[in-house]
Amino acid sequence: MKKKKKAGMTIQQFMDLVNRKNPNEPEFIQAVQEVVESLDDFIDNNPKYVGVLERMVEPERTIIFRVPWISDKGEFVINRGFRIEMNSSIGPYKGGLRFHPSVNLSILKFLAFEQVLKNSLTTLPLGGAKGGSDFDPKGKSDLEIMKFCQSFMNELQRHIGASTDVPAGDIGVGGREIGFLFGQYKRIRNEFTGVLTGKSLEWGGSLIRPEATGYGCSYFAENMLQTRQDSIKGKTVVISGSGNVAQYACEKVTQLGGKVLTLSDSNGYIYDKDGIDAEKLAFIMELKNVKRGRISEYAEKYKCEYVAGKTPWHVKCDIAMPCATQNELDYNDAVALVKNGCICISEGANMPSTPAAVEYFLEEKILYAPGKASNAGGVATSGLEMAQNSMRLNWTREHVDEELKHIMKNIHETCIKHGKDKDGYINYVRGANIGGFVKVAEAMLAQGLV
Repeated sequence: MKKKKKAGMTIQQFMDLVNRKNPNEPEFIQAVQEVVESLDDFIDNNPKYVGVLERMVEPERTIIFRVPWISDKGEFVINRGFRIEMNSSIGPYKGGLRFHPSVNLSILKFLAFEQVLKNSLTTLPLGGAKGGSDFDPKGKSDLEIMKFCQSFMNELQRHIGASTDVPAGDIGVGGREIGFLFGQYKRIRNEFTGVLTGKSLEWGGSLIRPEATGYGCSYFAENMLQTRQDSIKGKTVVISGSGNVAQYACEKVTQLGGKVLTLSDSNGYIYDKDGIDAEKLAFIMELKNVKRGRISEYAEKYKCEYVAGKTPWHVKCDIAMPCATQNELDYNDAVALVKNGCICISEGANMPSTPAAVEYFLEEKILYAPGKASNAGGVATSGLEMAQNSMRLNWTREHVDEELKHIMKNIHETCIKHGKDKDGYINYVRGANIGGFVKVAEAMLAQGLV
């Protein structure tokens, strides 16, 4: 860690302060430290921002609540619900809900902090938030999930609204869960409003929204490759995960002429040397979205390799897209990727690479995009859904896709503006962090001590 003095406080002193205020929150500390180190020289050269970062890492509001529900067996169950409303300087809070046993304050605060910068990068008027519960939807019946979602919304509805805080989906929260949550909100509040995004098309959803994060991740990779007069066409691509983001990253990569070799879940990964084409992807979507099965079933059907208990980062490829979860790609994985010829990493998940892995990618000067830039397509299209809801309109698929491409290109250009080194290398980490920070910081300064 750098020890350099900056505006009366070293990075170490600042991080010591953050640690004291947020004990036992490693994911949040990791996210803050990455941003602080990127902003060090920038804030040194722009002293008007001194003090803004300390305010920015403190949530405006942290909400924790009890979620009681009754299982199909008649058992009384208690889960814990959260909403971290991080920053509303440039717009209403916006960020997903995650239902997973690993959910805790640290993970949600890291996600909310990243969301602030990500939403700023989209150029849309959206603040940053995140929420969820330690509830595990796996193995639960539709009735149990409905009862949990209704109980969760009984409390959450006090804190959200179309101009206040607009949640969306995340891990464990898809179209089914959004439907149950929206239905309960409508029942309690007696209003039909754009309070949630990721809704079904029949009742206020947007075309391209399910595809947006995966599509945007692929578009960003294409933009990066174009800086070196290259493209996805003809490239081999390794993707982790098999949920929404991974599925649509796979679809778009294939449409752009690349060959996807892997997908994974928490049990292991598949390696299909022939590529996961549209027909095979349709099987995966049915398997994961409807049957809720395991990715190993793909290997059984298509007679390809399945590797249990491992991630796919040691498979030889040109491009890697981590689309599963945080810290899934470590230093040894990064070394293996570069050694095997990988030239581009575009993150579909939030903070999927460890700090050591990120540092290695930057040292090797390969194309590396942090999630706050490359996976911003999801929240960007959520913003477009909000706009359509406000106007009571439905845009065409082509219109939304063009808007998404335009937003991802703008984010890429912002990263170049703030991240280009003297030797021409583009440090997308620095570019994304500075680009996202400036807009929020200017709004905070303009609005006073908020």
